Order: sequence, then structure tokens, then C-alpha cells
Amino acid sequence: MRLAGIARPLIELLPPETAHRAAIEGLKIAPRRGVKPCDPRLAVDTLGLMFPNPLGLAAGFDKNAEVPGAMLKLGFGFVEAGTLTPRPQAGNPRPRLFRLREDGAVINRLGFNNRGYEAARLRLARRPGGVIGVNVGANKDAADRMADYVLGVKAFAPVADYLTINVSSPNTPGLRDLQRRDALDELVARLVAARDETEPRRPLLIKIAPDLHEGGLDDIVAVALARKADGLIVSNTTVARPASLRSRHRDEAGGLSGRPLFEPSTRILARAYLALGGAMPLIGCGGVENAATALAKIEAGATLVQLYTSLALNGVGVVEEILAGLTEMVRERGPSSVAELTGTRAAYWAGRP
Repeated sequence: MRLAGIARPLIELLPPETAHRAAIEGLKIAPRRGVKPCDPRLAVDTLGLMFPNPLGLAAGFDKNAEVPGAMLKLGFGFVEAGTLTPRPQAGNPRPRLFRLREDGAVINRLGFNNRGYEAARLRLARRPGGVIGVNVGANKDAADRMADYVLGVKAFAPVADYLTINVSSPNTPGLRDLQRRDALDELVARLVAARDETEPRRPLLIKIAPDLHEGGLDDIVAVALARKADGLIVSNTTVARPASLRSRHRDEAGGLSGRPLFEPSTRILARAYLALGGAMPLIGCGGVENAATALAKIEAGATLVQLYTSLALNGVGVVEEILAGLTEMVRERGPSSVAELTGTRAAYWAGRP
């Protein structure tokens, strides 16, 4: 039996946040296994980067960039560290992380808990190979939140392969206001200017919420195009609470992720894809738990996909299972590359109620 198979039942006895910390510490000392080569049909060339496969680790797991190399060794095609803020931040009071196992979901109200830019930047200066992105945010008490994002771009451009700005977490009061057209336009203009002054010039992505009305999505697309952002990540967690939730934790405040997020996030992904007309790549995030959901994101318009909740609930084996399933699905459909399937069912997903 693999170590992960022995440890997982023990970790599940721990409170979720304690279990997460134990997983990070375990990854630091776990033996490094070689990465199984991916089928060449899973390779993706986008954002000026070559990804060995389209499956990435979403921000939130490795907040402080402590184990990006270990996560790449699990088979991820890329990992995203963060969300990081300029100054260390404790986040919201505990408990603030809840498993909704019956629903295949998690609710978190962590509040950008992290150790700040400097510690992560120093770790990433000694980074391993592979594609590593950094997700940046603003301190809760920042006098100028936009300035915090500018600091993040400048701090991590030298050590990250791409940069993501998180303006969509529901757990920092007022943060989602930065998605409004005027505010987002100013923010992205400042960040693109800061990025263009750094070497090397890194791709800049915007992570958006799934709880946008149609006009809100149109505004984000318009700003992203006008200000020449490089891509969108669709989406962050949701503040919605579907009536189908069964867990006793269903009414906890915070962002809901996992299986209940899959359909709404995939619909908005498809709408973003159609609105953009292929002008920039999209990363699909929300409810990816198996090969079928990963492929659905791609067919809805994603060039790459990310997961986190399914890893937390089901363990590291989910990575290998998804990649094996994607390989088989691509083989059955016949394209020479998984990229040929991007957006092939966008109209279907955009039209779902």
C-alpha cells in the first residue's frame, strides 16, 4: 500500500486546516518519485509556455510556495502558489475551513492567510523546474489595495512563470468590488504597466468569480481585451448555496468549492470563451474531480484546467487518475492534441440554464 493510502484515513481524523498543514509538512519530507511521462497528446503550448499536460493545481493549497516541486512530481502540468499578500496576514478566525463530504465540497473563509511576499519570493528564487504560477492579492487593511497588487507583480515576475491577480475571493470584504469595470480597468492598466517594466515579461491572468451577472462578465472581458491581459481563470469559489447541499456545514459563511461549483463555473467559462472569440486562453477551475469533468471544462473553452478540492477530499491519486482518463478520452476522440478539443462544446455549456 502506498504511503498516501495509509496516511489519508489518519489525516481525515484531523480538523481540515490541521490536516492541510500536515499534508504540506509530509510533502516536504516525502521521497521524490519520478514523474510518469505524459502522453504527448496532452501537452499544451499556451501563454508562451509549454505545459506537459493541462491539469494544474489551483491556488490555495500551497499558499506560501513551500512545495511546488513536490506537487509537480505528483504529475501536475503546472502549479499555482498563493494567494500571497505583501505583508504576512493571519486571515479570519478559526474554524474557517469545512469539509462537506456528502456534497463533494469544501467551504472556506480563510481570508488570504499567508506569510507574505518576501518569504515566498525567496523560496521561488531557488525553484525547481516546471511551470509555476503565483497568485497575488491585497492585505485586508491595505490603504491602497491596487498598490499591493503592483508590489506582487514586481516581486514575483522574476521568479514565476505567470502571475494571477485574485480579485474574486469572497473572504476579504470589498475585494470583489475590484471586478467592477472602472476599478478593474484601473487595476489592470497599472498591473500591465508594472509587468511591462519587469524582466522577463510574464503572462498576467485575472481570476474571476462565478457569481457574475451577464453584464459583469461582459465588463471583465472588455477590460481584459482593452488592457491586454493574457488570460482569465474561471472561476473562484461561490457564495451561492445550492438547495441540494446536504452537509451540516452547508450554511457556513465563505466560498463554496468542489462538485456544486462545477456546473455554474463551467457555464460562465463557456460564456467567457464565446465572448472572447479565442482572443486569450482560459483556465477552467471549479469542480474538477475526474477525467470527465476535466474534459468538460476543456470542451467548454478551457485551454488548461485546475483543481484543489478534489485533491483535498480524495487524495493525490486523483491526479494520476485524471491524466490517465484524459489520455484515453483524447485517444478515443482522435485529435492529435487535447488542445483541439478546446471550446468544441462551448455553445452547449453557455446555453445551459
